Parts: sequence; structure tokens; C-alpha cells
Amino acid sequence: MKNFKITLVLFVIANLSFGQAPAITIEVSGNGNPILFLPGFTNPGSIWNDTVAHLENEHQNHLISYAGFDSNEPIEMPWYDTIKKELISYIKEKELTNVIIIGHSMGGNLAIDIAAAIPNTIKSLVIVDSIPCMRELMMPGVSESQIKYDNPYNQQMLAMNETQFKQTAMMMAQNMTNNKEKVDTLLDWILKADRETYVYGYTDLLKLDLRKVLDKVTAKTLILGAAFPNIDVAKSNYEKQYVSLSDKTIKMIPDSKHFIMFDQPELFYQKVNAFLANE
Repeated sequence: MKNFKITLVLFVIANLSFGQAPAITIEVSGNGNPILFLPGFTNPGSIWNDTVAHLENEHQNHLISYAGFDSNEPIEMPWYDTIKKELISYIKEKELTNVIIIGHSMGGNLAIDIAAAIPNTIKSLVIVDSIPCMRELMMPGVSESQIKYDNPYNQQMLAMNETQFKQTAMMMAQNMTNNKEKVDTLLDWILKADRETYVYGYTDLLKLDLRKVLDKVTAKTLILGAAFPNIDVAKSNYEKQYVSLSDKTIKMIPDSKHFIMFDQPELFYQKVNAFLANE
């Protein structure tokens, strides 16, 4: 494992006049070209520690964590948009250039959003099992305007006692990885989340449709998709949703669910290193 000389924890403060907690925290280590590591929903930035350790070349690594998760203070809604704005501000304030972003799930959504907003700054993307509009897969025909914070499902989730919520969270964790040793880790991250952030933040994600900004992304992009429920269905979904993204390569990862880095770590590291070697 690589040794990192410098580790800093940086807090990017949003809406200071209102006293709001930071939407993101960033742990920085290493030297070289910058890579922003964006985790998925409920996940801490530390999920990328093993990936950082397996990178074949030295980089300046920026591991991001989000408000409301990993014991970070929650913020007001809209949650996703505030995180996106703070990430863009962070990149600009630190004058980062030729930025690589590696994002899993929601982190992949943020990567696309950021690359569309500041295309001249973002050099390349690694998108890990992330789809531009998951609403289209989960709720076909439902429009963004129909997705509201105040709905029966959200009310039910907020009203659950700890036992009920833990049972629901366990089922979710079991469905996201084939690696049984990682199920408890995923469960712990969900249970540590601020409940309102968990419920309303997911509502923010359901409202997203990033297909409409894909044509603004100029970054070279590697998309790694889990071949679940099977490779044909999964590949078809990726090809359809990313059709407007110009400079892309889609690679399907066999025998994996949502957390590719848990289910197929060696193959994951191989694909990422091969892609970065050509940057």
C-alpha cells in the first residue's frame, strides 16, 4: 500500500450567512494530477481507500464525503444541487486543472453534472455503475415534476422505528453486493445516515435526468457497469441512456452487483489503471 506524505481534511463551507454546515468534506493526499473520488449515496469518501492504494501512478487524491452521511452534519434541501455547487466551487477555488473524476452511483451523476458545467476543467471521467436517469428505469413514464419530497413512501420511511428501518436497510444492502463480507459495512453506512437526508436526498436523485446535459461533456469517459440482472439487459440500458455522450467506452463487469469495487476488485483496479494510463 502506498504511503501518503500529506493528509489534510478541508471543509468547504456553504451559505455562511445562514450558518449552514458544509455540504462536502474533502480529504486530500498524495501529489500529482488531481483525482476527485466521489462516493455513492450514504457512502463515505473512505470507500475509495483501496482504489487509491491500487493506483499505479501517483496522483493528488481528493476523497469526498457528503453532508448527512458518515457522521457529517445534515444540510437543508435541495441536497444534491448544493453538493454539486460546492464541488464546482471547490475545483475553482483550488484552481484544479486537468481534473479526473472517479464516481460511483450518485458520484457518477455528480461527475457528469460537473463535467457538463465546467468542461474545460474536467479531463476524464470514470463512471462506476451509474445511470443518468434512474427514474426512467425504476418509474417509467414518471416525470420530474411528479417527484415530491412529501409523498406517502417518504412519510413511511421517516416514520419507521429503528428496528423497521434496519430491516429495510439490510435488504437494500444485501441487494447491492455479492460480497457477503461487505453487507454489514453497507448496512452500517445506511444506519449512520441522517434519516431526512437519506429520504429526501434520494428524492433528489429520482428527479435527476442527466441525459439532457450529456452533449455538454467533453471529457474522455470510461463507464463500468455491473452485469446485473444480466449483461444483455444492463448493457442495453447503458447504451440507451448514454447515447448522447460522445467520447465514451462502456465496459460491463460480470458477476457483480452495484458495488463493483467490492464484487470484482481486481478487475475494477485493472480497468481503472488501464484507462488512466492512456490519459
